[in-house]
Amino acid sequence: MLTRPGASFPLARSLRDGGVSLGEVMAFLSGLYFRGKHAYARTFGRPPSTIASGGLIVTSNSGLWPMERQVTAADLVRLGEGDIDCDDDSYRTPLERDLTALAAAPADIVLLGSIASEKYVRPMTAILGERLLFPPAFIGRGDMSRGGLLLRCVESGAELPYAPVIGAPRHGKRPERLPPKPRR
Repeated sequence: MLTRPGASFPLARSLRDGGVSLGEVMAFLSGLYFRGKHAYARTFGRPPSTIASGGLIVTSNSGLWPMERQVTAADLVRLGEGDIDCDDDSYRTPLERDLTALAAAPADIVLLGSIASEKYVRPMTAILGERLLFPPAFIGRGDMSRGGLLLRCVESGAELPYAPVIGAPRHGKRPERLPPKPRR
């Protein structure tokens, strides 16, 4: 939809006319969940000076890219050629390269994705170990609920507590639904 030549909505036009941030593209493609991650990382990310961004996105075949990185339609086509699979060298090798560089930074790393999936957790914990953290409030929540939770945290200015991924339960009882937001 974004790369269709006749697409006339603003994001598609911007993508054709020079590019947009990868974060904007992902928020468009993933809806509420990534909008929450994007806003949360911009609000609470505190990268050391050796890391370019407070929010890095795992790509299918190019390692970690900053949310702010400008991408074109051609970039999206290339990213669409990869598979996020730990056994696929074209995914794992660039990811391990970037995780190794990230591991040199004096910072804990917070994963705002699912810890239930080995495709992210296995390569990340192998390199980052106990420094890879996540919000335990995510356990048992689906994508949309995690996105809603992150957006509520941004609105309230309340950062979630974190715990190491290693040793954490990967699945859990579904928490109570988030209360509905008042209509504007």
